[in-house]
Amino acid sequence: MLIREIVYFYTNRSEQQIFNTMKTLYIVRHAKSSWEYPELPDDQRPLLEKGKKRTKRVIDYLLEKETVVDYIISSPAVRAYETAKIIGKALKHHEEEIQKDSLLYSADAERLHNLFFDLPSGVDSLMIFGHNPTLTNFANDFIIPKIENIPTSGVVCIDFDIDKWEDISSLKSKLRFFITPKMLKNRK
Repeated sequence: MLIREIVYFYTNRSEQQIFNTMKTLYIVRHAKSSWEYPELPDDQRPLLEKGKKRTKRVIDYLLEKETVVDYIISSPAVRAYETAKIIGKALKHHEEEIQKDSLLYSADAERLHNLFFDLPSGVDSLMIFGHNPTLTNFANDFIIPKIENIPTSGVVCIDFDIDKWEDISSLKSKLRFFITPKMLKNRK
Protein backbone atom coordinates (compact mmCIF):
# COMPACT_ATOMS: atom_id res chain seq x y z
CA MET A 1 0.00 0.00 0.00
CA LEU A 2 2.77 2.45 0.90
CA ILE A 3 4.55 1.95 -2.44
CA ARG A 4 1.32 2.60 -4.32
CA GLU A 5 0.80 5.82 -2.36
CA ILE A 6 4.32 7.01 -3.16
CA VAL A 7 3.91 6.21 -6.86
CA TYR A 8 0.57 8.01 -6.85
CA PHE A 9 2.18 11.05 -5.20
CA TYR A 10 4.90 11.28 -7.83
CA THR A 11 2.70 10.58 -10.84
CA ASN A 12 0.14 13.17 -9.84
CA ARG A 13 2.51 16.04 -9.18
CA SER A 14 4.56 17.87 -11.73
CA GLU A 15 8.36 17.77 -11.52
CA GLN A 16 8.24 21.49 -10.67
CA GLN A 17 6.02 20.82 -7.67
CA ILE A 18 8.15 17.95 -6.39
CA PHE A 19 11.58 19.48 -6.63
CA ASN A 20 11.12 23.23 -6.14
CA THR A 21 9.45 23.26 -2.75
CA MET A 22 12.72 23.19 -0.84
CA LYS A 23 15.26 25.94 -0.36
CA THR A 24 18.65 25.34 1.23
CA LEU A 25 20.72 27.96 3.01
CA TYR A 26 24.40 27.53 3.85
CA ILE A 27 25.62 30.04 6.44
CA VAL A 28 29.43 30.22 6.44
CA ARG A 29 31.64 32.20 8.78
CA HIS A 30 34.87 33.43 7.23
CA ALA A 31 38.14 31.53 7.77
CA LYS A 32 40.56 32.49 10.54
CA SER A 33 42.04 35.89 9.79
CA SER A 34 45.13 37.82 10.73
CA TRP A 35 45.48 40.50 13.38
CA GLU A 36 49.13 40.98 12.39
CA TYR A 37 48.57 44.32 10.65
CA PRO A 38 46.98 46.72 13.17
CA GLU A 39 47.15 49.56 10.66
CA LEU A 40 44.63 47.81 8.37
CA PRO A 41 40.95 48.67 8.68
CA ASP A 42 38.90 45.75 10.00
CA ASP A 43 37.37 44.95 6.61
CA GLN A 44 40.84 44.59 5.05
CA ARG A 45 42.24 41.89 7.36
CA PRO A 46 43.58 38.94 5.32
CA LEU A 47 43.21 35.22 5.96
CA LEU A 48 45.82 33.23 7.80
CA GLU A 49 47.33 30.17 6.10
CA LYS A 50 46.03 28.18 9.08
CA GLY A 51 42.53 29.45 8.24
CA LYS A 52 42.87 28.33 4.62
CA LYS A 53 44.02 24.87 5.70
CA ARG A 54 41.11 24.49 8.10
CA THR A 55 38.71 25.58 5.37
CA LYS A 56 40.00 22.69 3.23
CA ARG A 57 38.49 20.26 5.78
CA VAL A 58 35.11 21.94 5.34
CA ILE A 59 35.46 21.83 1.54
CA ASP A 60 36.20 18.10 1.68
CA TYR A 61 33.04 17.59 3.73
CA LEU A 62 30.91 19.68 1.36
CA LEU A 63 32.24 17.77 -1.65
CA GLU A 64 31.64 14.45 0.08
CA LYS A 65 28.02 15.54 0.58
CA GLU A 66 27.84 16.51 -3.12
CA THR A 67 26.90 20.06 -2.18
CA VAL A 68 25.42 22.14 -4.97
CA VAL A 69 25.01 25.87 -4.53
CA ASP A 70 23.09 28.03 -6.99
CA TYR A 71 24.14 31.43 -5.67
CA ILE A 72 26.82 32.85 -3.39
CA ILE A 73 26.74 36.15 -1.52
CA SER A 74 29.64 37.38 0.60
CA SER A 75 30.46 40.20 2.90
CA PRO A 76 32.81 42.57 1.07
CA ALA A 77 35.39 42.23 3.88
CA VAL A 78 38.58 40.63 2.55
CA ARG A 79 38.50 37.69 4.97
CA ALA A 80 34.92 36.75 4.06
CA TYR A 81 35.30 37.29 0.31
CA GLU A 82 38.55 35.27 0.22
CA THR A 83 36.79 32.44 2.06
CA ALA A 84 33.90 32.64 -0.42
CA LYS A 85 36.33 32.44 -3.35
CA ILE A 86 38.10 29.39 -1.88
CA ILE A 87 34.91 27.46 -1.16
CA GLY A 88 33.18 28.77 -4.29
CA LYS A 89 36.01 27.55 -6.52
CA ALA A 90 35.79 24.07 -4.97
CA LEU A 91 32.03 24.09 -5.68
CA LYS A 92 32.63 25.14 -9.32
CA HIS A 93 31.77 28.82 -9.02
CA HIS A 94 33.89 31.47 -10.71
CA GLU A 95 35.02 34.45 -8.67
CA GLU A 96 32.91 36.85 -10.76
CA GLU A 97 29.77 34.86 -9.86
CA ILE A 98 30.18 35.67 -6.17
CA GLN A 99 28.06 38.65 -5.19
CA LYS A 100 29.12 41.06 -2.46
CA ASP A 101 26.59 42.61 -0.13
CA SER A 102 27.49 45.04 2.64
CA LEU A 103 24.59 43.73 4.75
CA LEU A 104 26.76 40.70 5.47
CA TYR A 105 29.43 42.95 6.96
CA SER A 106 27.48 45.53 8.89
CA ALA A 107 23.91 44.37 9.48
CA ASP A 108 22.42 42.68 12.49
CA ALA A 109 20.67 39.33 12.14
CA GLU A 110 17.24 40.91 11.75
CA ARG A 111 18.32 42.99 8.74
CA LEU A 112 19.91 39.96 7.03
CA HIS A 113 16.40 38.78 6.16
CA ASN A 114 16.44 41.53 3.51
CA LEU A 115 18.95 39.48 1.48
CA PHE A 116 16.18 37.11 0.43
CA PHE A 117 13.95 39.64 -1.31
CA ASP A 118 16.25 40.28 -4.26
CA LEU A 119 17.44 36.78 -5.10
CA PRO A 120 17.23 35.77 -8.76
CA SER A 121 14.41 33.37 -9.60
CA GLY A 122 15.49 29.76 -9.76
CA VAL A 123 17.86 29.99 -6.79
CA ASP A 124 17.11 26.94 -4.66
CA SER A 125 20.38 26.86 -2.72
CA LEU A 126 22.17 29.89 -1.34
CA MET A 127 25.51 30.19 0.45
CA ILE A 128 26.28 33.33 2.44
CA PHE A 129 29.64 34.32 3.95
CA GLY A 130 29.97 36.73 6.82
CA HIS A 131 30.86 37.43 10.43
CA ASN A 132 29.91 36.79 14.02
CA PRO A 133 27.93 37.45 16.09
CA THR A 134 25.53 38.26 13.25
CA LEU A 135 25.73 34.87 11.52
CA THR A 136 25.25 32.87 14.71
CA ASN A 137 22.27 35.02 15.69
CA PHE A 138 20.83 34.70 12.18
CA ALA A 139 21.20 30.90 12.13
CA ASN A 140 19.56 30.73 15.55
CA ASP A 141 16.49 32.47 14.11
CA PHE A 142 15.76 29.20 12.29
CA ILE A 143 17.04 26.30 14.39
CA ILE A 144 16.51 24.51 17.67
CA PRO A 145 18.59 23.80 19.63
CA LYS A 146 20.45 27.07 19.29
CA ILE A 147 24.13 27.21 18.38
CA GLU A 148 26.40 28.97 20.86
CA ASN A 149 28.89 30.11 18.22
CA ILE A 150 29.73 29.48 14.58
CA PRO A 151 33.54 29.32 14.67
CA THR A 152 35.73 30.41 11.78
CA SER A 153 35.09 28.29 8.67
CA GLY A 154 32.02 26.82 10.34
CA VAL A 155 28.98 26.02 8.19
CA VAL A 156 25.34 25.79 9.18
CA CYS A 157 23.07 24.21 6.56
CA ILE A 158 19.34 24.74 6.91
CA ASP A 159 16.56 23.41 4.68
CA PHE A 160 13.34 25.38 4.28
CA ASP A 161 10.08 23.85 3.09
CA ILE A 162 9.12 26.87 1.00
CA ASP A 163 8.63 27.82 -2.65
CA LYS A 164 9.97 31.39 -2.41
CA TRP A 165 12.80 32.80 -0.31
CA GLU A 166 10.49 35.59 0.82
CA ASP A 167 8.53 32.96 2.78
CA ILE A 168 11.52 32.01 4.92
CA SER A 169 10.50 31.36 8.51
CA SER A 170 11.57 29.32 11.47
CA LEU A 171 8.33 27.35 11.32
CA LYS A 172 9.34 25.76 8.02
CA SER A 173 13.03 25.07 8.65
CA LYS A 174 15.18 22.11 9.56
CA LEU A 175 18.86 21.95 10.43
CA ARG A 176 20.59 19.62 7.97
CA PHE A 177 24.06 19.97 9.49
CA PHE A 178 26.41 22.16 11.47
CA ILE A 179 30.09 21.52 10.85
CA THR A 180 33.34 23.10 11.96
CA PRO A 181 36.96 22.40 11.07
CA LYS A 182 37.51 21.09 14.60
CA MET A 183 34.68 18.55 14.21
CA LEU A 184 36.29 17.36 10.97
CA LYS A 185 39.88 17.31 12.25
CA ASN A 186 40.24 13.55 12.71
CA ARG A 187 38.12 12.42 9.75
CA LYS A 188 39.82 10.36 7.08
